[in-house]
Amino acid sequence: MAAVISAAGLARTFQTKTGPVEAVRGIDLAVREGEILGFLGPNGAGKTTTLRMLTTLLKPTGGAATVAGRDLATDPVGVRTVSGYVAQSGGVDPQISVREELVTQGRMYRLPRAQASARAEELARDLDLTEFLDRKAGALSGGQRRRLDIAMALTHRPKVLFLDEPTTGLDPGSRADLWDLVRRLRDEHGTTVFLTTHYLDEADALADRLVIVDRGTVAAEGTPSALKLRHGGSIDATLQDTFLAITGRGPAPADPAPVAV
Repeated sequence: MAAVISAAGLARTFQTKTGPVEAVRGIDLAVREGEILGFLGPNGAGKTTTLRMLTTLLKPTGGAATVAGRDLATDPVGVRTVSGYVAQSGGVDPQISVREELVTQGRMYRLPRAQASARAEELARDLDLTEFLDRKAGALSGGQRRRLDIAMALTHRPKVLFLDEPTTGLDPGSRADLWDLVRRLRDEHGTTVFLTTHYLDEADALADRLVIVDRGTVAAEGTPSALKLRHGGSIDATLQDTFLAITGRGPAPADPAPVAV
């Protein structure tokens, strides 16, 4: 299967008052079409910097990468046309309706108003938002807002969806709903999903394959089962123990996973 994301020696050095800091020291990646990739790493491993480079929010200082055949360095606009990005903080305006958000997003992608309205209705059906179309975004629950964030990122039918910690702060039911949505995007639309998360149970449940980065390079990659067997000593090992064996330290701190009461 063809690689829809490909990176070779991708690097980023920041210049500081005390000298250069190599945040990413050479990432090699090959993400297959229609794959859910879990991209994990301890705090300071270079995970966020890599994500920001692949989404054209930050220019690399070394190496090369392509997303769906578009080159980061020479065609950043092309990369954006084939990518959807959902930031951890979200991006909805709480004062306007779900319908207005989706139509406005369509217009930003230069869809005529009629097409933007039709696409808004389609996305609302696909992401179970139809009954909320005329509700202000600020009145949505956390899980509903997350679905709206994803709907906005899917407006232009991207080949690749980048999700940055999509379930942080959600209750267990909303987390489960979002997991089902991500699987549907892969299974029904062939969308490639690049997922970062601090919840190792989420990575274990969702990802077809994991890439674990540490100190700016890839420390290990493979299916969750293969990594557990290779680094955790048993296929029954937890991903937490496997992660610790690979990196020697835990994942970056995150809000505790919500517990049903």
